Amino acid sequence: MEKSGKKFFVLDTNVILHDSACIYQFADNDVVLPITVLEELDHFKKGNDAVNFHAREFVRALDALSGEKLFEEGVKIGPKLGKISIKLERHLHKHLQISFTNSKPDHLILNTAYSLSKDHPQRPVILVTKDVNLRMKAKAVGLTAQDYKTDQIRDISTLYKGFRVVEGVTKTVVNQMYCVPFEVAPEKVPVKEPFKPNEYLIMRHNKRSALAAFDPVHNCVRRVDKQNAYGIKPRNAEQAFAMDALLNSDTRLVSLTGKAGTGKTLLALAAALEKNKSYRQIYLARPVVPLSNKDIGFLPGSIESKLSPYMQPMFDNLSVIQHQFHESDPKSKRIKDFLEEDKLVIAPLAFIRGRSLVRTYFIVDEAQNLTPHEIKTIITRAGEGTKMVFTGDIFQIDHPYLDSLSNGLSYLIDKMQGQKIYAHINLEKGERSELSELASDLL
Repeated sequence: MEKSGKKFFVLDTNVILHDSACIYQFADNDVVLPITVLEELDHFKKGNDAVNFHAREFVRALDALSGEKLFEEGVKIGPKLGKISIKLERHLHKHLQISFTNSKPDHLILNTAYSLSKDHPQRPVILVTKDVNLRMKAKAVGLTAQDYKTDQIRDISTLYKGFRVVEGVTKTVVNQMYCVPFEVAPEKVPVKEPFKPNEYLIMRHNKRSALAAFDPVHNCVRRVDKQNAYGIKPRNAEQAFAMDALLNSDTRLVSLTGKAGTGKTLLALAAALEKNKSYRQIYLARPVVPLSNKDIGFLPGSIESKLSPYMQPMFDNLSVIQHQFHESDPKSKRIKDFLEEDKLVIAPLAFIRGRSLVRTYFIVDEAQNLTPHEIKTIITRAGEGTKMVFTGDIFQIDHPYLDSLSNGLSYLIDKMQGQKIYAHINLEKGERSELSELASDLL
């Protein structure tokens, strides 16, 4: 009799395209690949996107493991791991024939998992897919289905905000924030949890308050001012914190989250322009993830005309900054010069492949549409003197297989909190307009 403690995990194609090392994440349980998955991977092997990379990496790893038994009982994945096997296509199970056809790859994958559960009733069979619809179909026929959760954060409600409000601070400490040297020892600030590096504080004593940050380099709590950057001045405490992190040379990695209209991209761009002398180039990029998941190939025209709609929001933010000055103002002219000389570049994220990011102020907008692997790939490109900024709204995701728990931006915040060169701020108050704020809150 089979050992019922071990499970079968049947993988969908999108799991592999999300993480090419996924087969090493199932402990001593057995992994099953429907032949349909291999056929689908074949369509993704060519290309420069992350999904193409994962397809190639997985096929190489599978080839290294392959043996005579790969299509039978399977081959060992590694020490203390289970086996991996490939299941050939079978006739649609009689229980599925009424509701499903064999013309869709998803149904063939479902059929493999369902047939496996009937062949091995003593062992749990779990279909792992990032496709919500396929999970629903699996559950409809009594099959267990799960999302791939290895690189997901556990709870969005506890995600690090980057700042906190500290009540009960003494009058002396608050007053000290307004006196030279504008800093106090950390032990003088009453907090229950220890400070994280570059964590921001709103310190209050009755009606008097002060904005501050924990400085990990000098081990002190220092004052934070509302700094003006290229004509843009913070309008609230959170924006003041964000601007401080964006202008701070010691924080090489910054992430900003918040709903539409909180000023994430505008603040990042203004800070980059303010610090332009410290960097060889300012680079603004965003992933091209169309709404409704339609490929840009459906649009007529050249690649430039196809990409223009996706880049326009970034040009809109640049226009807001330019209009802070008169056309004859040197700062306004400098922006035009930056664009002409490629010192300021606005382009799709895919265009950075092969580039060396040295002394670059690199801003990635809409980072919630990136996978954890893509975030890692981008950050590992950072060369000497480069600062990286990721902005996005983790609740507004256009990617079909990502959500607030599994997107790369949430993963970045969860993993990087506590690092000395990292700062994060969650912007909660909208500043675009009263109408924008109302729509974000109610609709």
